[in-house]
Amino acid sequence: MKRIVLLAWALAFLPGLAHAWWNDDWGYRKKISIDAQQLQQQGVKPVAEGLAVIRLHTGNFAYFMDLAEQGKDLRFIAADDKTPLKFYIEKIDPINEMAIIWVKLPNDIANAAEPSLWMYYGNATAVEASDAGGIFDVAQVVDYHFNADTVVDATAYANQPATANNSRIEGGAIGDAAAFDGSQSVTIAASPAIQMADNFGWTVSVWVKIDQAQAEGVVFERDGLMLSVRGQTPVLNVNRKELASPTDMNLAAWHLLAVTGSQEGFSFYVDGKQIGVLAPSVPGFQGDISIGASVDGSRGLIGAIDEFGIAKAARDQNTLAFNTLMQGQTSALLTYGEDSTPDSEGGGESRIMATLSDVTLDGWVIIGLLAVMFVVSWIIMLVKSLVINKNIAENRKFEDAFQKLNAAEMTQLNRQMTEDDEDLDASPLLAMTGSHGQFAGSSLYRLYHVGVEEVNRRLAKSVGADAAEPNISDKAINTVRAAMESILVREVQKLNNQMVLLTIAISGGPFLGLLGTVLGVMITFGDIAASGEVNVNAIAPGIAAALATTVAGLLVAIPALFGYSYIASRIKLVTADMYIFVDEFTAKLSERYGD
Repeated sequence: MKRIVLLAWALAFLPGLAHAWWNDDWGYRKKISIDAQQLQQQGVKPVAEGLAVIRLHTGNFAYFMDLAEQGKDLRFIAADDKTPLKFYIEKIDPINEMAIIWVKLPNDIANAAEPSLWMYYGNATAVEASDAGGIFDVAQVVDYHFNADTVVDATAYANQPATANNSRIEGGAIGDAAAFDGSQSVTIAASPAIQMADNFGWTVSVWVKIDQAQAEGVVFERDGLMLSVRGQTPVLNVNRKELASPTDMNLAAWHLLAVTGSQEGFSFYVDGKQIGVLAPSVPGFQGDISIGASVDGSRGLIGAIDEFGIAKAARDQNTLAFNTLMQGQTSALLTYGEDSTPDSEGGGESRIMATLSDVTLDGWVIIGLLAVMFVVSWIIMLVKSLVINKNIAENRKFEDAFQKLNAAEMTQLNRQMTEDDEDLDASPLLAMTGSHGQFAGSSLYRLYHVGVEEVNRRLAKSVGADAAEPNISDKAINTVRAAMESILVREVQKLNNQMVLLTIAISGGPFLGLLGTVLGVMITFGDIAASGEVNVNAIAPGIAAALATTVAGLLVAIPALFGYSYIASRIKLVTADMYIFVDEFTAKLSERYGD
């Protein structure tokens, strides 16, 4: 029984995992999550505006035939389900059911507890939105995907190679790759757009795969900077200063090699791990660039290169490590959720509405009673809070004025009550807001007013000024105190007026809700016994509907509990102020009129 109730509760009231649908013109979407746990184990964080590589295939996406031509209906939205993300479709093949897509991650991805994004598709009228140059930041000045027979720079700078005689092969680190046989190379002419100066920093990164040991296969060379593979060992050479990796490259496996330059020196990275740093020696590199061989064509690489890039910024180790985990051919950093439609997701609101539709008549009667209690309790909390807070504020004003009076002036603040004051005092909720001139709503003033009136009755004014004796006996002063304390009791009664309704809401709301739940469960099991059908689908709707009354009871009781506690604390404050004022007033009275 307990398990059934918990299951029904989860089905009915746990908030839906889905966000609002980004655009109704798109019929399908898929959630793609970044494995935060895997990143944490590697000591890596998601990179703000970094690049995610979406690899779609039959194992994670079965609806290639639902895509528009060349995937022009694909859209990628941030986790908030509102912010469109820039992306680039490097390769899409609906016939063989595979696609490779680059997505620029949002700026706040690094702070997300569960980094993710949404992929939308299913709109035959959508226009192409793939943007090759838009996925890169302004620092990236060269990026070769090698996804076509002609090598093309994918960045907005369009730094095309001067010559390219490599071969294009399938099975690259990401999509296709460039193959070199030892006599081939790609060259880039020197250009101010791709200067590599240490004062602003730079990064050269490239994925490399070798199938055999190299004599001295040059991966990249520019002026005195050379990145090569010797045997199976990656080597960095800067102006004849050499730094070799302590570990060899695995044959037939892809490895990310990267070099960064700055005023601190030249850092060498293999698969996102720093190998070492060479001291700075020259202000920068500005000559021609060669990929796959030396600039003079010698020492050619026998192997494959993919995703060659140059950036005018020194990328940090976290970025390079993230790129290694994200871009690697065997990367498992992304998790692909189920494909869904707006109807299949049914958010939390629709679930609650469906649950309420199963509530029985007795349940609705109890919910109606609770709704009345809810409205009444909120009216009381709001009105009492406003009145008491005004009372406290006016008390402070009156206290400041009263403290400035000496004993001879203690009656100067008094004025006669008007008919408006009497009408307000008769109201059960607004009894604390009487006008009393400048001290509207002050309970201390009302005590003061009663005290002054009692004093005036005991002064023999009617005898004449010469015959009057401006003294009051101690017994009379005690009588004045008693009169003020009687008004104090009434003021406390006014302060606590209607508070009992809040205690009823606090105590009675959950019990009424529980009564509705018990009745609903009884009816549900009675129906099951009559029909003889015992399964979760038969039990869950009735139990969930029965629990709706308990939720309604808690929605009444919880705000009332908080409101009661707050108002009670304010009432205690006002009450304490009134007791203190009675003592202060009678003390001044004794000083002025005592024997």
